[in-house]
Amino acid sequence: MNAVPEFPGAPVNGLSVDVEDWFQVGAFEGVIGREAWDGLDCRVEANCERVLTLLEALEVKATFFSLGWIAARYPRTMRKIAAHGHEVASHGWDHARVFKLDPASFAEDLRRTRGTLEDITGQAVTGYRAPSFSIDARNRWAHEVLAEHGYCYSSSVAPVAHDHYGWPDAPRFAFRPVAGSPLVELPVTTAEFAGRRFAAGGGGFFRVLPYAVSRWAIRQVNRREGRPAVFYFHPWEIDPEQPRVLRAPLRSRLRHYTNLAGMHAKLAQVIGEFRWGRMDALAAREAALVA
Repeated sequence: MNAVPEFPGAPVNGLSVDVEDWFQVGAFEGVIGREAWDGLDCRVEANCERVLTLLEALEVKATFFSLGWIAARYPRTMRKIAAHGHEVASHGWDHARVFKLDPASFAEDLRRTRGTLEDITGQAVTGYRAPSFSIDARNRWAHEVLAEHGYCYSSSVAPVAHDHYGWPDAPRFAFRPVAGSPLVELPVTTAEFAGRRFAAGGGGFFRVLPYAVSRWAIRQVNRREGRPAVFYFHPWEIDPEQPRVLRAPLRSRLRHYTNLAGMHAKLAQVIGEFRWGRMDALAAREAALVA
């Protein structure tokens, strides 16, 4: 079935999937080293299949921001994503936060990941999302590197205050981060209430909080502000059978494992209730509007 807009003229929102496995998330980076990844139970193939089946049933196209590490090991999955009409974009090689890199190592990360994704899918990679939304006020240079490498858009900024990431002074909606460059930044969606700004673009916030909160937030952005939302989730979020990392801090475990069993149905609800499309299409529309 097609997703049906809530009201005439409703914006087409950007739907995105951050393709990483359960052990590659920022919440576990302190207890699971990269050297251990190859020995762990990789579940990303089966989870991506479930995501593709969901999107096909709802007749919606999305953008899959993929780690190069995942693409190199599961090229068939990348090719299937592209063959289904979804966009394949870069999520960096191995989920290293950009503010922990320098410009040279970031450029190499971009080059390696893009080359791998393009070789596998045969499609140009024009979009990028920083792991854990790790472009902020500390590393504005990252946008300059993206522009130098010819990216059309980034969706790497979370304009909120958060203990893991955030650029609370950044614009809430699309902006050009580099003077004289066509690069467009598409921040993940936030909502405002009582003078405060809240994360409302998916991930753990969507999974943990009642669905009514996300509906209210997207309606605020679409109806009151007349702007498209940018929403994301991960394939591991629809996998309640994934391994448990018991040595991780309690806060990390609560963030990661809460409401996994209900996430699939919740995603079907939000995708069916609003209009969604690929991030590259959203970037092209926003680029025509942003000075």
